[in-house]
Order: sequence, then structure tokens, then C-alpha cells
Amino acid sequence: MPTWNDILKEIGAQPNVFDHVRRKYIAELASQTGRNVIVYYSGWLQKGNLSQHGFRFDIVDTDKMGFMSTINGLDKSKGLDLVLHTPGGSIGATESIVHYLKSIFGNDIRAIVPQIAMSAGTMIACSCKEIIMGKHSNLGPIDPQINGMPTHGIIEEFERAKTEISNDPKTIPVWHTILSRYSPTLIGECEKAIKWSETMVSDWLKSNMFLNNKNKDQIVEGVIKELGSHALTLSHDRHISIDILKDKLGLKVLVLESDDDLQDKVLSVHHSCIISLTQTPAYKIIENQEGKAFIQLVK
Repeated sequence: MPTWNDILKEIGAQPNVFDHVRRKYIAELASQTGRNVIVYYSGWLQKGNLSQHGFRFDIVDTDKMGFMSTINGLDKSKGLDLVLHTPGGSIGATESIVHYLKSIFGNDIRAIVPQIAMSAGTMIACSCKEIIMGKHSNLGPIDPQINGMPTHGIIEEFERAKTEISNDPKTIPVWHTILSRYSPTLIGECEKAIKWSETMVSDWLKSNMFLNNKNKDQIVEGVIKELGSHALTLSHDRHISIDILKDKLGLKVLVLESDDDLQDKVLSVHHSCIISLTQTPAYKIIENQEGKAFIQLVK
């Protein structure tokens, strides 16, 4: 017969109701597709105000440990469906994570975006063989940010300053005040960041999503021009719909609404993850269909 302490330990070992429900729906999605499923969910929409206290809602290097933990023990031959909900993050961390995922699953990775995968999240989606999105889902521009400022915007401001000062030297005091907030090497850093992100996404698209397309160079050039150009997207916060991504840019996007069963399973996962982020201390969830999780909590 179990002792009092044995029963207490058994109760303490049980997942809470939020974990139980979320894991049930992740497992059902994996059963539906016959593929591995890993969710990567950030709570920036629910707890974003905590970023001022040091909580990282963006894609960072520590997330790689989460992927390593949740991939360990999976049947790699089943490929991977990566369910993304993220505001984006570090280019370096993104590159490292994608490289790691590809080293395990090769090109057999699909991105599922139930709601939003912005910036570096869009970059991860573009590294996959296809993207599954609903009519309500959005990706975003891939133009990089430095200290929260758009690199394209910084370069545009410098070019405008050069033109206006050349045309009217009296504007020098005004521009001096504006440009004094920038470091001397910032323009070079911006140019390198833009080249880095665009080259990375271009290589990923050509080596996976458009690998066997004879017009891949032309298609990828159009994708980079649209997603990477600040002049076209106008704002880093622009939400780009499935119609633009699929019909205008030619990305391989599967419409979630075309498969009722898949839509039901994906949205159940999405809702359970969002509820967990809303009603528990969790602010970032990385979890697979077997219940193995790397969850970061507000403490």
C-alpha cells in the first residue's frame, strides 16, 4: 500500500490541467498528420509588458536548448511540423536553430502558422518545405532591426540627411541633432544585417521550398524584394496575408481551411497554447507530441 508521502509525490508528479489539455491536442495533431509536432509559442501578446523586467519573448539562443530537449527521442523519419507563434527575434539565434532542425530532419519540415509568425519567425517559415496558414494567419517583413530600429529606415534617414544637407547646408544643425543618436559604425552594421538576413532566407528558399523549381532564382528574388524591402512593406509591423504570400509571391502555402480535420486539430492546439500563456505563469512554450516540454515561467 502506498504511504502518505508516496501519494503526495504521485499527485505532485501529475501535470496540471492546462498541460494535460494542451498535450492532448498536440498529440491529436501528430496522430492526424503522422508526423512529429513541436509547438514554439511565445506569450508576447499576453505578457509583453514583462519584457521591461528582462523576460525574453523573442527568439534567442536559449530556445535551442528547448528544441534539443523536445527533439530527443523522436522518430526522425516522420519529419517535423513546427507550429509557430512568435514576434521574431535574433538573426543569429534563428540561423542556429534552423541549422540544427535541418541537421535532424533535413528538408522534411513544415511550418504551421495558426496566427502570427513575424520577422525571424517568417524567416524560419521560409526555411521549411511548405507553410500551412489560415485565412486569418500572418507572416511579416524580414527586414532586420538593430536596437528596435529598422535597419532600412536608418539607412534611408542617413541618405535623406545627405541629400538635404547638400541642397541646403542650413539644415546641418537639425540633422546633427537627429543623427547624433546613432553610433559611427551603425550604417555599416545595418548594411551587413540586411545582407545577412536576405542571403540566409534566399539560400533556405532555394535549397528547400523551391529546390526543384527551374525558376527558383526569379521566384526567390521576388520574395526577398517584397519581404525584405522596407520601401515596399513600409513597416516592420506589417501583417502579410496568405493571399499575398501564396498568390503574389508564389510561396508554397497550404490553406488550412481546405482540410477541415487538420484545421480543427491545429486550432485546438493554438487555442490550448494561448490559454496556457494567458492563465498560467508560462511565457514561452516549446513542446512535442509526447509531452516533453521546455517551458519558461514568470517567477
